This record gives sequence, structure tokens and C-alpha cells, in this order.
Amino acid sequence: MNRIIRFLPIAAAGVVLGAFFTSCESLWNDTGDGDTGTLSVELTDGPFPSDLVAEANITIDSLDIREKGAEDESGAYTTLSREQGTYNLMDLRNGVTESLAELDIPEGTYNQVRLYVSDAEVVLKDGQEFPLQVPSGIRTGLKIFIRPDIVVEKGITAELLLDIDVGKSFVVQGNSKGSGGITGFLFKPVLRAVNKSTTGRLVGTVRDTSAAANPIPDAQVWVWSTELDSVISNTFTDTLTGDYQLIGLEAGFYTAYATAAGHDTASASDVEIKAATATDLDFDLKLLQEL
Repeated sequence: MNRIIRFLPIAAAGVVLGAFFTSCESLWNDTGDGDTGTLSVELTDGPFPSDLVAEANITIDSLDIREKGAEDESGAYTTLSREQGTYNLMDLRNGVTESLAELDIPEGTYNQVRLYVSDAEVVLKDGQEFPLQVPSGIRTGLKIFIRPDIVVEKGITAELLLDIDVGKSFVVQGNSKGSGGITGFLFKPVLRAVNKSTTGRLVGTVRDTSAAANPIPDAQVWVWSTELDSVISNTFTDTLTGDYQLIGLEAGFYTAYATAAGHDTASASDVEIKAATATDLDFDLKLLQEL
């Protein structure tokens, strides 16, 4: 029984830059005539500060998924993609995602993905390029648990979101603000795998408090989970509109923050995120000279 593997086009800022590719060859052992359901996998990120970096590129060689309860060995994984692709994570912010795969897999509950990354590179806005060493453990497969588990059912498309935090994954070497400048980066990928059907998003605009209420470009917005004692996701506002989107947020309550160069930091507590719903939250920041 052949299964259709569909690679979807690149879409950055709403502009489609690619084309459809299809294959009728199964990429895993045939499981017989059992029912299958469709799994769609997308990639996004919590971006690195945009005033420093033009490109933060990773090359993904393949992607696997493991059914819950299976032993953690090679045969327990279903291959989702063996199509190598290079992705500029700086394009994937404010709700923009890259579709990695969409295909039919056996019905079941899945709780882990395995991602193979072969290359990484950072390009600064001044043209400096930094090819990065990928640790051997990452080349042989980076395992990420899916929170919560994702259930694949016949006739229903399950959606899995991989969120890469670029600010944590590409560690700056040197002093980005000092005379010596940046001397390099270390690549230590930080990812989360999210069952998209259980998540919502936070959207809004960041403006200053002047009479003109000007939108603030490249303002940083992030959400904090008291329960996990951690930043869950972060992004930077659009360079023209000051708008932002944080996607893949589990339903619950968060504290949200916004800040920008030359401005104060604003916060909002008890921000409720509901599944499959967009929560609106605007921020007004004061200039530091006004404080």
C-alpha cells in the first residue's frame, strides 16, 4: 500500500516561494491494510535579535516520529521525510511557518520526533558569515517529546509544530555591543514540539505612548509560564507595522512582556490563551527619557 508524501511550498510573510512535490514511494515498512491518518508538520521559531542577524540557517536531512509506548530504538520510528532542505529561521516569525511534510501514517498516539540537522550557519547584516559545527549527537538525531501527545486518526489531519528558539540555539561568542564585535556562534539547538490542535496564539501591536502612537519595529515580545518557570516563546515585531504573533501556545494563563531599544518594558499578567483562538494584546511602551 503506497502512501502519498507531499512537500508543501515555502511561505514567508505570506508570499509563496515554492512548488508542490509528490512521491508515491513509501518511506517506511508497510504495515498492511491498517487505517491511516494524515500528519502535517510545520516549522517556526522564536527568532534571534533581528538587529544583529540577517540569516540563521539550518539544514534538515530527515524527520522521524515515534508511537507512544514503543521502545526507543531505530525500528520504532516512522519516517516523515528524507528530503533535505535548508531553512532561514529568521523568515519564520510572527506566525510564519515552513511546511516540512504532510503525509499519511498509521493511526495511533505519537509522543516523540527525531530531527536530523547536518549544517548550520549564521549570516550577519554586515555580511559576515559563520559556518557552525553541528554536534555529533544532533547529526545522529535530536529527540524532542511532543507536548501533549498527538493523536493521528483516520480522516482527520493532525498538526505538529516544531518551534526552534534561535536566541537560545545560536549562542553569540564575543561582544555584540563592544569594539571586538561578534567572533562566532555556538550551535546548541533548543526546540519544542507542540500538538497544534491544543494551542492558541497571542497577537497584537506594540506602539509608543507618544501622541502619534507610532508602531515600534523589532520590539521583543515574549510569554512566561509561572507553572514551568520558563519563557515559552518569543518574537520580534514587524519592521513596518509593529505587529506580532506568538503561535503554538498551550491553553492556559501566561504573563506577557514587550520591550524595545530606548523604551521601557511593559507586562500583562493572567493573559488567557484558549485552544484554536487568537488572543489580542497590544502594548504601549514609554520612551526611557520620559520616565
